[in-house]
Amino acid sequence: MDRQNGPDRPYDIVLFGATGFVGTLTAEYLAAHAPQGCRWAVAGRSRAKLEQLRERLTADHPGCADLPLIVADASDPVALRELAESTHVVATTVGPYVWYGEPLVAACAEAGTDYADLTGEPEFVDTMFVRHDARARETGARIIHACGFDSVPHDLGAYFTVQQLPEDVPLRVDGFVRAGGLISGGTLASAITATGRQRHALRAARERRLHEPRLVGRRAAAPFAVPRFSKATGTWALPLPTLDPQIVTRSARQLGRYGPDFRYRHYASVKTLPMAIAAPAALGAFAALAQLPPARTWLMNRYEPGRGPSAERRERSWFQLRFVGEGGGRRVFTEVSGGDPGYGETAKILAESVLSLAFDDLPPTAGQVTTAVAMGDALLERLRAAGIVFRVADLR
Repeated sequence: MDRQNGPDRPYDIVLFGATGFVGTLTAEYLAAHAPQGCRWAVAGRSRAKLEQLRERLTADHPGCADLPLIVADASDPVALRELAESTHVVATTVGPYVWYGEPLVAACAEAGTDYADLTGEPEFVDTMFVRHDARARETGARIIHACGFDSVPHDLGAYFTVQQLPEDVPLRVDGFVRAGGLISGGTLASAITATGRQRHALRAARERRLHEPRLVGRRAAAPFAVPRFSKATGTWALPLPTLDPQIVTRSARQLGRYGPDFRYRHYASVKTLPMAIAAPAALGAFAALAQLPPARTWLMNRYEPGRGPSAERRERSWFQLRFVGEGGGRRVFTEVSGGDPGYGETAKILAESVLSLAFDDLPPTAGQVTTAVAMGDALLERLRAAGIVFRVADLR
């Protein structure tokens, strides 16, 4: 590992896509919470929008009056290489990542620059592993995907649950997700893109398996779950086809604390049987429409990227994750909870993730890694201090 993040780089953190909906929220969080002396900059393709953002930040935080602006387009490899070489850490909110994300990953892997994004797209994550993990390991870059509600509360929630269980024994963890909130145009575009590219995603997953080292002497799996009633939570449990279980099992593959045989199952938690019946039908209809190009265009046009819920609506949004862990004769219940999952808390999580990468004393890792592997306890404690709850609970 030949980390190139020398002291001569002018920035600690660059936020790319800073003028988008979540990007603006992340910039506001950094303006309020970045430590004294943190050298950070905002980047995007429009200087005029970046200047407007700086004015907005300066109104509440006068120290942002001289905040550096970097003009770069997601399709310009030269500009992205210069961006990556100027900083220790890059955070990006520019999606759908399968369309716009690879040039920045490639630039960071080449420059030895840590990278964090908000993707929930399995195809993108698998493709980036195949194409850029090896180079990132050589340069020391940490490539960390899904640093928002997808998938940090799930990844660190399972990590926290495992810490409450005995060591060196087979472990079983089930995660149950409940949330209330609205989505933005960017999230809708990413969801439609991922759903409409299932064949591409399966091909990328197969390609990853050919390149990924086999786990020897241990097992970590997220088997396909079936709908059921969970006595532990008192709700109907519906399998969630998201990136989160893959992230959790990748943490388990790399961390021996998850034991010799780890299994994770991931569910949406639904209170009533009619909702449990209606939800899969609605998801199936959405998936069917996403396969048709005209329907995808129509769906994306319903909610223009760059927009999102109002501050008042986000204030009323929430999430709650419950985990049931078992192993070595012990059973534990844990909970992770917070506010607006898609935007307020996602911006907070992304910002705290890059602050952790930039300033915390972390274990030596490189290549494509998860938040639990790269930051673990340091990020968990940051999020607790920022108001996200991690606790041992009694769900019975």
